[in-house]
Amino acid sequence: MKKVGLLGLTLLLVFLTACSGGGSSTGPASAGADGGGAVKEETPDPFGKYEETITLTYGKSVDATDKSLPVGDTPETNQYSRYVKDMLNIDTKVSWQAASGPNYDQKVNLSISSNDLPDALVVNDMQLRQMVKAGQLADLTDIYDRYASPSMKSFIEKTGGIAAQSVTFDGKMYAIPSVQVHADGVHQLWIRKDWLDKLGLEPPRTIDDLEKVAEAFVTQDPDGNGKDDTIGISGPESGGLLYAHFLASTNNLYGLDPVFGAFRAYPGFWIEGEDGDPVYGSILPETKEALGKLRDWYAKGLIDREIGVRKDAHEPVKSGQSGIFFAPWWMGYGPLPDAIKNDPDANWQAYLLPLDSEGQFNARMGTSSTQFVVVRKDYEHPEAVVKMLNLLIRDEAKFDISVGIGYYPLRVPQSAPDESEYSAKALQEVLAGTKTPEDFNDPGYKLLAADLQNVKKVKKEPYDNMDIQYWDPQADLGVWSRQYSLLVGASTLLEDYNKVYSLLYSQTKTMESRWTNLKKLEDETFLKIIVGAAPLEEFDTFVDNWKKQGGDKITEEVKEYIQQ
Repeated sequence: MKKVGLLGLTLLLVFLTACSGGGSSTGPASAGADGGGAVKEETPDPFGKYEETITLTYGKSVDATDKSLPVGDTPETNQYSRYVKDMLNIDTKVSWQAASGPNYDQKVNLSISSNDLPDALVVNDMQLRQMVKAGQLADLTDIYDRYASPSMKSFIEKTGGIAAQSVTFDGKMYAIPSVQVHADGVHQLWIRKDWLDKLGLEPPRTIDDLEKVAEAFVTQDPDGNGKDDTIGISGPESGGLLYAHFLASTNNLYGLDPVFGAFRAYPGFWIEGEDGDPVYGSILPETKEALGKLRDWYAKGLIDREIGVRKDAHEPVKSGQSGIFFAPWWMGYGPLPDAIKNDPDANWQAYLLPLDSEGQFNARMGTSSTQFVVVRKDYEHPEAVVKMLNLLIRDEAKFDISVGIGYYPLRVPQSAPDESEYSAKALQEVLAGTKTPEDFNDPGYKLLAADLQNVKKVKKEPYDNMDIQYWDPQADLGVWSRQYSLLVGASTLLEDYNKVYSLLYSQTKTMESRWTNLKKLEDETFLKIIVGAAPLEEFDTFVDNWKKQGGDKITEEVKEYIQQ
């Protein structure tokens, strides 16, 4: 018995020595503080640098009009990819690239259907669901729990479970969701205030005002070049959206969302009907009324004649040809830098206009997550993607944002949901002298410290006048882009306005097979009505066809969803 006891003690000592020796970051840690002997793994470092270089391949969305890259840099090799390599020892390689928007989505869809995936991708909700169903994705549940930084987890938690739910299927997490500033869904009116001033006009408060201003912009030569070449209201390019919808609810550039809002029409959103049941906004009479007004404006030449077919909707704004467009608060990042390069007097200002008949601005609000980073199943280092996003959250304020932030590999926006409004208010207060930068120290607003430090680099006195002549973009164009976006764009969001949410931001079962065709029917019909290629009465035919081709069944599924 003594021999057996000594042998057992010797083996126990050998085991304990092996467990505690070496301090390996991958081995088990010491027993828990409760003395129960439970072995726990050490907490991984969310910013841990790999000892040996690893490679990560990804598909890349590229804005063909972006000229911000320095000579010698490429979408694959630039300040952002080099930073990831320096800080994490991850060598990012672009498997393929495509123009942002529909071309990128087509490339992703091809990769999914052919099962030829890079290591990681940024995808939309529909693509995420397809990939989960096809079994193409890595389960990130444990990876997220162990490697996500406190900031990332905080942003996701601040959405009240919505962001986490959007990437969870059968209890497993299959993607890292974007966490967008909720105001990215508010598409406001951007207008050439210098043109208004020249023509003796005020910002258009109503639909009737907007029509009069657009007509003046088209007929009264506001740019003073003596040519009949100005556009009243810009519209979306080929493949763009006439309005944001429940599957793409934010960041809609050049859509006509506020015009629909002025009619209390919410096409593309699931809203509560008069009977309390869900109804699709695109089939309601208010949408028909708004389409009728847009059709009338197009016939009068007030809307871009190339709406829906123009190759690049940015171009008329950059060239100084257009006077009005609708977009989110962050237009200082683009297209306005090019607009003021071409015309330093181009005084683009933002407003929550036009208002409805009761004097209210109606804004459709986006969901917190519209983009998702996914990792190919069996990729050896799925945690690398989480580390890269941790790094972006922590260090974004360090980057020279005169080079488009979209060049950061696998970038999806992740911010405190109220970041833009909070930052705009803080900047206003510091410029007014009522508060100091030291009064703002919440780390959740990751860019604010730099914003407060840099604002006076580009903002000239008087600090409460935001007209372009009181700015100095040439002092630092990257700083100007952000400060102008916040103080001109985001400051409007501090006003009271009606926030309209969709009852649903994802797909039901029938949508998976029917929605692509239904949305195509909707988009083609509405554009034809606006440009006069179909009569307004075609709307009624569309509604009938939409219901017959699956709309009624989908509506029942939406009703079941919201009653769960």
